[in-house]
Amino acid sequence: MPTRKVIAIGASTGGVEALGQVLSGFPTTIPPVVLVIHMPPGFTKLFATRFNEKFKISVKEAQSGDYLTNGQVLVAPAGKHMKVVIRNSRLAVECYVGEKVQYVIPSADVLFESVANVLREKAVGVIMTGMGADGARGLLMMREHGAATIGQNRETCAIYGMPKVAREMGAVDHEVPLNQIADRILSLV
Repeated sequence: MPTRKVIAIGASTGGVEALGQVLSGFPTTIPPVVLVIHMPPGFTKLFATRFNEKFKISVKEAQSGDYLTNGQVLVAPAGKHMKVVIRNSRLAVECYVGEKVQYVIPSADVLFESVANVLREKAVGVIMTGMGADGARGLLMMREHGAATIGQNRETCAIYGMPKVAREMGAVDHEVPLNQIADRILSLV
């Protein structure tokens, strides 16, 4: 099991630009990052490739069996849920086609709930700009299992939906502006 924390992030509408700002603030020594962003099929691979070329950290579209490693962001593939599992005594991801959760696939709730169950307090959950309620329930579960949680504040969201629902549920420990999310994550890991 990990001695350092894993970072789980969920975003939707407005998320590409917002995530770019957060990921640009990560050093190559960042603990493993698992990420859900709501995009149509084919776009998560382009997103990962573009960000991999742009930032110091490695960004890739996840495949089942990928292990979590420091300095890497695994992006849930569009059209598949992604969850964190233990495989061969190591942390890995499993990507699979399933039913939509909160009207979306991939779902931040699915990812966050797996992180809560597998990592408990050895995680940081982040919910960012986006419409709807995806991620709120999973982030609450992470918080209840001892993880630190962050929500993007209303003023810096393109759409203050997902973070708002999470805050109203009591799932958010720290509500911060976009330009402070990377630093807050680093302070918690």
